[in-house]
Amino acid sequence: MQILVPFPGMEPLARRIAAETGAEIQPVDLHRFPDGETLVTLGGDPSGRNVAILATLRDPDLLALPLRFAAATARELGATRVGLIAPYLGYMRQDTRFHPREAVSAPIFAGFLDECFDWLVTADPHLHRNPSLSALFRIPARRVATAPLLASWIAENVPDAVLLGPDSESQQWVAEVARLAARPYQVLTKHRSGDRQVEISLPDSAVLRQGTPVILDDIASSGHTLVQTLEQLPALGAPPAICVVIHAVFADGADDAIRRAGAARIVSTDSIAHATNAIGIAKLLAGAVKTVAGAT
Repeated sequence: MQILVPFPGMEPLARRIAAETGAEIQPVDLHRFPDGETLVTLGGDPSGRNVAILATLRDPDLLALPLRFAAATARELGATRVGLIAPYLGYMRQDTRFHPREAVSAPIFAGFLDECFDWLVTADPHLHRNPSLSALFRIPARRVATAPLLASWIAENVPDAVLLGPDSESQQWVAEVARLAARPYQVLTKHRSGDRQVEISLPDSAVLRQGTPVILDDIASSGHTLVQTLEQLPALGAPPAICVVIHAVFADGADDAIRRAGAARIVSTDSIAHATNAIGIAKLLAGAVKTVAGAT
C-alpha cells in the first residue's frame, strides 16, 4: 500500500495506520448535492501506485456508491491495485433467508465489493453461518481478530472480571477472550423477536457475584441486548457491569440507553469512531494490509 485514502471521519485511524505502514494519506472529498447524489473527488494522483481506501461501513447504504465511485476513479486514473480497509463491515448479519422472499444480503454485498476492490481487510465481521470471509468473497479478504486486544484491556483494567457473552453464537470468541485474560465466563441465552425486541436469560450463578461483570458484544446497534442484560444483573446481586463492544454502532443514542440501564462504563474498539473508543486496532489492520496487499 502506497496511498491511504480515508473517507470523512476516518482521518485519525488513517494516521495511526499510516504510522505503521508508511503510506501517504490522501483524503477523499465527498460532496453531497441537495438531491442526495454524491460527487467523489480523490485527494491526490493514484497513477502507478497501490491504493487502500479506508471506510468503516456503519452506514453502508450511504457509503456504498461513493466507495464504488472512489475505487473506479482510482483505477481510471491509473492505480495499480485498489483495496478496502473496512474496520466495520456492514451487511454481514443477513447470511440466510429467515423469512420467505427475503434477500440474503451478505453474499450480495460481498459480490458488490468483489467488483470494486482487489482485496479487503476488516475486523471481526459478523460471521455465523459463513465459516470465513473466503466463503463470501472471491478477492483476497483478511479478518483481524480483536480478542487479544480485548483480553489485554480487561486484564489491565478489570482484574476481577467475570465475562458475559450475550448469546450462544458468542460462545467461541467470548471463551477465547476469557482464556487470554485468564478469567471465568458465562454465556447468556438470547431470544430476538424483532430489531428492538430482545429477551435475555441470565444464569443464577455465584460466579457473577465474585467479581465485576464485563459484558462482551461484537456489535452494539440498538443496544437492547446490553440493556436487557444490565437490567437483570442487580437481581443476582452483581455489581455494576462494564460493557466492552467491538463495533460501536450505537444507533439512535443506544449508548445513552446502556448507561441509563446501569453500565458502569462502556468501552469499544476504534473500528467505528465514537467517544467510547479505548482499544486501538490500527496495528492489527496494518499487519493484515501488509500481508494481503504486499505493503512494506
